[in-house]
Amino acid sequence: MQQQPAHSIIAELEEAVRGGSSAKRVETLRQVTDLFLNDGDRLSDEQVQVFDDVLCLLIARVETRARAELSKRLAPLDYAPFEVIRHLAWDDEIAVAGDVLTHSSRLGTEALVEIASTKGQSHLLAISARENLPEAVTDVIVNRGEARVIRRLANNASARFSETGYSGIVARAEGDDELVEILGLRLDLPIKFLHDLLRRAKDAVRARLMAIAPPALLEEIKRVLNDIVRGEDSSARNFEVAEQLVKLMKELHELDDAAVFTFAEARKFDEIAAALALLNDAPTEMMARLLEGPRADLVLIPCRSARLNWPTVETILRNRPAPRPIDEPTLKVAERDYRKLSMETAQRTVRFWRLHNRIEK
Repeated sequence: MQQQPAHSIIAELEEAVRGGSSAKRVETLRQVTDLFLNDGDRLSDEQVQVFDDVLCLLIARVETRARAELSKRLAPLDYAPFEVIRHLAWDDEIAVAGDVLTHSSRLGTEALVEIASTKGQSHLLAISARENLPEAVTDVIVNRGEARVIRRLANNASARFSETGYSGIVARAEGDDELVEILGLRLDLPIKFLHDLLRRAKDAVRARLMAIAPPALLEEIKRVLNDIVRGEDSSARNFEVAEQLVKLMKELHELDDAAVFTFAEARKFDEIAAALALLNDAPTEMMARLLEGPRADLVLIPCRSARLNWPTVETILRNRPAPRPIDEPTLKVAERDYRKLSMETAQRTVRFWRLHNRIEK
């Protein structure tokens, strides 16, 4: 097909936009795009700007299918017009935005952070597959993404994560065996997060990781699992993953009595300690010492201050990792005392503990 000169295409633009049919506008869009694709890598910045203006004017007046076609054609180009790429990336229709969000090098970190912070899960899914995602973007995705988004992000070997990002994504793996496997196979996962991940993993998931891990990871995974089994991890107890999980739950308005009850039933006491700490604005380590200590009566105080219901408190007391299981007479006394304990007294006691960073013996 013989290429039309630029001036003849641009001369038709006003007629196409203002008075032409939808089909005419789409045809003009395709002709302008063809012209740019043929010559774009040889154009000056000023000439590219002309195409940018033309395409932005056209895409405002064509339907989704035509915009999606343009997105697919421009997304791979390093010299694509900047403004039209931005318009396409911000489009509410994922059929339009998807290709440029995943592939266009013309989108910078600031734009990606803005889009990831405001658009829906389909847009986050598209961004999650980009090469060389920076930490500022992955932080947003970890915070906002649903399970399918988080899995795709974890599968993106070139994505980079901050400490907060690693902590958050490992926390999101709680109860998600597929995500545990994906993260366990990342070569860049820091050892402390690999330890936290494998410590919470089911035996079946650990076995599968051992079976499929490449040689570069297999020995590291074996070493971490041996440390976990023998209890020989010499580092200080780390509540970071549990804290990140409950923080996320609070932001999503999911950290309530029912959530703590679920933790207690599953004997997840790192999570219970982190939840009580967050609800009481107290150190997690302090809450952990209290939960694992010999005095059941002290456990009642932060539970009352956190407004937990008695069935949740009872489940905590029955399942907590204490030296001896609680007996029924002690449990009955605890229930009586809990119902008598005022919110004011409980909160005042927690404030005292927090101020002096100690719990009475």
